[in-house]
Amino acid sequence: MNLRHEIKVPINPFDKAVLGSRLSACLTRDANAGEDGSYLVRSLYFDTPYDTALREKLSGADMREKFRIRIYNGDAGGRIMLEKKVKRNGLCGKDNAPLTFDECDKLIRGETAWMIESERPLIRELYAKMLATMLAPKTIIEYKREAFIYQTGNVRITLDSDIRTGLFSTGLFDKGLPLVPAADGLIVMEIKYDAFLPDFVSDLLKMGGRRQSACSKYTIGRRYG
Repeated sequence: MNLRHEIKVPINPFDKAVLGSRLSACLTRDANAGEDGSYLVRSLYFDTPYDTALREKLSGADMREKFRIRIYNGDAGGRIMLEKKVKRNGLCGKDNAPLTFDECDKLIRGETAWMIESERPLIRELYAKMLATMLAPKTIIEYKREAFIYQTGNVRITLDSDIRTGLFSTGLFDKGLPLVPAADGLIVMEIKYDAFLPDFVSDLLKMGGRRQSACSKYTIGRRYG
């Protein structure tokens, strides 16, 4: 797993408009973006009955992990990914494995026997941790994402807005799922890069008075549950 730097900065709609204009003029947009330059991300997060992932995030634990299943643009027939996000000594990394619709549906419904036979290590790891810690699907988080890429430094910048939560619903594929606005207009900018952030990109991102913050979208959504 490749560990990378990850910086999160809370911004407002005016900041987003300014940054979006700058970044779209100088960087490459994510190929998955629609005509308006964005796409929809919906994630189903896992946690234990004791909210271990939530508590570790709130306490600022430097060695932590969380599991989620992610889909894009509400497409049940598209890409479905199981992801494990980790933080180690200030750096972040992500491992992932594809899921079929049937596998994902079984996992959400608590049918896990098939996982032990999987050839995908991440699925077997999740199975073991579900048994050991009672890790289970917890809640839906959905948001609109604009993403920009700069090859030098392997830089990826995302602007996540309209953050909403499904409270304790696990209906990942439910197009009619009631969602509650969760961020009071807050937008999250994430900056990811490998060894260095090029000065050119750093200059594009300068916004007076905006500071790095541990603004996890999972944590934002869980305020309501």
